[in-house]
Amino acid sequence: MDDTTRTECLVCRKHKGEVTTPGGTVYQDELIYVSHAGLFGDEAEHFLGHLFVEPRRHVPELADLTDEEAQAIGLYVTRIARALTDTLDVEHVYSFVFGDGVPHVHVHVIGRQRGTPREYWGTRVDEWPGARRGGEAEIEQVASRIRDALRDIGLSLIHISEPTRPY
Repeated sequence: MDDTTRTECLVCRKHKGEVTTPGGTVYQDELIYVSHAGLFGDEAEHFLGHLFVEPRRHVPELADLTDEEAQAIGLYVTRIARALTDTLDVEHVYSFVFGDGVPHVHVHVIGRQRGTPREYWGTRVDEWPGARRGGEAEIEQVASRIRDALRDIGLSLIHISEPTRPY
């Protein structure tokens, strides 16, 4: 990977603090970064309970993850799913990777709200007109609740045991 790829990658820029997202960092360590999805394009509101789990290192494809990164991502997808279930009272949690729009692995973790009609299950879960949506303030509240749930199991916002490696 050349430096241009890393400096232009939206996900890498977010990890470096050059791009802010409502709710900020939910969790990060040496290997991964977790945040709530922000407002895309001209959105005034976004589906609440849509988080990303990403490797901190610039990794374009799933096959490019180290075993350690893959394990950390899997662990945090599960922990975020539990936190969504506990804090937003969702009935099911989806996780998926598309990888077409941004060339940096990012796992979508999205909670399906109770009462979501069957036709909105799966990748259409955020299209349901009755879904909880919110602007920046509401996203911040959800991110804060997820951080609190992670703290309850002994994890702090930033858990880095050694100096962050430059990527």
